[in-house]
Amino acid sequence: MKKGTGRPVFSGVAIGRAYIYKKQQAALPTSCGDASVEQRHFEEAKEEARAQLQALFEKTCKEIGEEQGMIIDVQMMMLDDLDYLESIEAMIKNGASAAEAVKETGDTFAAAFAAMDDDYMKARAVDVKDVSTRIVTILCGGKTGFSMEEPGILVAEDLTPSETVQMPKDKILAFVTRQGSSNSHTAILARIMNIPSLVQTQINLDDEIDGKQMIVDGFEGCYYIEPDEQTLAVMKEKRHATEEYRQQLEAYRGKESVTRGGRKINLFANIGNPDDLVHVIEGDAEGVGLMRSEFLYLGRTDFPTEEELFEAYKKVVEGLGGRRVVIRTLDIGADKQADYFGLEHEENPALGLRGIRICLEREDVFRPQMRAIYRASAYGPVSVMFPMIASLWEVRKVKEFCAKIREELIAEGVAVGEVELGIMIETPAAAIMSAQLAKEVDFFSVGTNDLTQYTLAIDRQNPNLDAFYDAHHPAVLELLRQVAHNAHEAGIWAGICGELGADASLTETFLEMGYDELSVSPGRVLELRKKVCESEVQ
Repeated sequence: MKKGTGRPVFSGVAIGRAYIYKKQQAALPTSCGDASVEQRHFEEAKEEARAQLQALFEKTCKEIGEEQGMIIDVQMMMLDDLDYLESIEAMIKNGASAAEAVKETGDTFAAAFAAMDDDYMKARAVDVKDVSTRIVTILCGGKTGFSMEEPGILVAEDLTPSETVQMPKDKILAFVTRQGSSNSHTAILARIMNIPSLVQTQINLDDEIDGKQMIVDGFEGCYYIEPDEQTLAVMKEKRHATEEYRQQLEAYRGKESVTRGGRKINLFANIGNPDDLVHVIEGDAEGVGLMRSEFLYLGRTDFPTEEELFEAYKKVVEGLGGRRVVIRTLDIGADKQADYFGLEHEENPALGLRGIRICLEREDVFRPQMRAIYRASAYGPVSVMFPMIASLWEVRKVKEFCAKIREELIAEGVAVGEVELGIMIETPAAAIMSAQLAKEVDFFSVGTNDLTQYTLAIDRQNPNLDAFYDAHHPAVLELLRQVAHNAHEAGIWAGICGELGADASLTETFLEMGYDELSVSPGRVLELRKKVCESEVQ
């Protein structure tokens, strides 16, 4: 038996055959001697790659959701990048084959992106490498894709975005990779699929383990190859207990989220786009506590129209059948960028022009979004919250703008509903000033991811700082306590929509603080409802 460890990114136990995924290595053909012929080969391969990516995009949106599909959409956009295309063309003219030109350009561009300080631009290194590999594979006559004869555990050095989404997901019991991080595409997919996953392992990717029995323990961060009988028995029992626990959670489906002390808590879900509604229903959430508007803007070459935004919001409002949706206005900036916004490069985008700052600077962006939200409110209960608030004047300016939009629509004879106006508490400034801010709005929703990184001065995207990033830090918890207290003093409700809201070890603490709502991934709702219903908090 061989045992190894890695960083767990989703809990659970998987037992099955190991499938080793290795990237195909093909010898690059030399130029035929005619640059025009090589250029034609490239153009044909590029269009075939576009067709493959389009099919993959549609498949991903259907099976996983549009948020993950945007990963593929970004790669399709790269096929039209002039710098990328001109570099390939220049190399072909200088005597390189199409395959050689694409590979070298891909390597060069990927290295340049990886060396940048901006986290978003660093992430593009993977995308340019991925799309270049796809074109080279086509030029070399290779095949893309990966098959599994039976359900098993997929083991790899790492997985690129397009490799991840095109894997046979119905047969994958777990992921194990040598590289990756808790924010990698592999980890994201593992959470969506609710399967155990380990990254940053030291597993040896030789053919000797391919096909052998393997165990992945996502609770302890361990894997076993050819386990002995005792280990196998223990892990089977652990897997059975996990499955039994998930079945027990079904008893809470349809129940009210009320503590034994009679306290009602709203358990809502976070979504990225209208297609995620199916997960909200399956998870038995009581509403949507965070709809991320930025995913309606990403993966495009131009701004969505007011009508496109309205249709997306309306679909969510109607799909919830009377349950509330809290829409977060556009939070482009920091780690989420769209080139067509024309934003200048920033040394520290997490502290730059992002969230409400863009909306207040760009009425052409803010106006169609708020008009669409108010129009959608005629079809069901809608609340809207604004991200990255730090000052009273920002809130007052937003309120004034929203009032004008509402009056404008009514004057046009457009039906609108009553829309609650709230703010995200993500900056220490907003948390410290929450007593004053609470007098201006209808609710607070705490974004714990950003609040933690700004409070601790730690970049949450930097894996080298994982040991220093402590979401349970006393300073963070004290700010959370102040926010809930000040909200209730002003007679408004307070919720949490960051990842910390799904931390079951803190559920009792949040209830004692007085939080009225927790908004989490749809798959965590039943687990939290169990915690709430077992609590004695009044």
